[in-house]
Amino acid sequence: MLSRKWRNIALLTSCQVLAMTLWFSGSAIIPGLRQEMILSDGQAAAMASAVSFGFVAGTLTSAFFTLVDRVRPQHLFMLASLTAAAANLATLVIDPVGPWMTVLRFVVGVCMAGIYPVGMVLVSSWTEKDRGLLVGLLVAALTLGSGAPHLIDLFGGLDWRFTIVASSALAAVAGLLCLLFEPGRPFGKAAAFKPGQMLQALTDPALRLANFGYFGHMIELYAVWAWIGLFLASSLAVYPATENAPELAKLLAFTMIGSGAVGSIAGGLLADRIGRTWLTIGAMTISGTCCLLAGFAFGMPTYILVILCVVWGISIVADSAQFSASVIELSPPEYVGTMVTTQTCIGFMLTIATIHAVPFLVDWLGWSGAFVPLAAGPFLGVLAMAKLRAMPDSVRLAHGRR
Repeated sequence: MLSRKWRNIALLTSCQVLAMTLWFSGSAIIPGLRQEMILSDGQAAAMASAVSFGFVAGTLTSAFFTLVDRVRPQHLFMLASLTAAAANLATLVIDPVGPWMTVLRFVVGVCMAGIYPVGMVLVSSWTEKDRGLLVGLLVAALTLGSGAPHLIDLFGGLDWRFTIVASSALAAVAGLLCLLFEPGRPFGKAAAFKPGQMLQALTDPALRLANFGYFGHMIELYAVWAWIGLFLASSLAVYPATENAPELAKLLAFTMIGSGAVGSIAGGLLADRIGRTWLTIGAMTISGTCCLLAGFAFGMPTYILVILCVVWGISIVADSAQFSASVIELSPPEYVGTMVTTQTCIGFMLTIATIHAVPFLVDWLGWSGAFVPLAAGPFLGVLAMAKLRAMPDSVRLAHGRR
């Protein structure tokens, strides 16, 4: 029988999986929309990046007004999930290729700031010496939820309306279930958001390097997640022996994103044992290499794409939670809230640029070369984390394991 701790962790991760289906529901329905109407690459990119932009705005607003202090976290999670589900469902009553689609995706992104970061607050009430593992579990839930819309779209017969309804329903269920979560210990008062201290994230040498590692990671991650479905569909379309290419592309997209759950959990376990810098260096080296090799896999047999999707999917997110953990461990206790907010906001602002860059890279280089420039992100991140490891301050990471 599960202990009280693990029952609540299981409940929370389930809520995260269900609620996070909203994040990429807009990206998952792009092929279906294109079968019914004209949807340009610019409009598709706006649908994807609006969520990131909304998340940045929501995170800053939540931090500025210290909402987690003012509203019980479980209630904030519920309100955010229900509001996001309503905004997502409203897609059915507007023109999906009109400007309101971008507005609704922005609202979904704003609400995500009341789901994923709040989940971190909730899980922190149970952390002891297993921070890497528990944060990794939460990122695994985020990853599964992010990939789920592709699977939902497949089960719904590639009907984009089914995907919208199903993801909205799942998010609403998540919001209600979260009310059952019991914290392991009372929530401590979060550090006040101090905009003037945000510069410390870039002026403090150790924090700067940890953040640069995260920024490199983010340059690749969300652009790949946003466009991997179309990359796979295009690749399968040019390989003549492939049957049911649209359905197979959805399954592979879910495999790629969803396999990151394995990477997140394994990354959390390893980081607590071998250190955060080694884990992040290894993960970014592998994912950056996959970024370079993706072009060679384009148009190749399905088994090549499967290998790429699994290896890339595991490595691209294995390090994600460890950057947050690193900033928490390197920050002065009174500024943890500000430092984590700064890291998250800058990272997601970078994703807006890279998501919009991919269609231009496709026009310029084709799908065989579109992901190659993104590899600069993880490789620069490797350099940053290697420099951080060499600094005396790195002993504060992972209980001295750097």
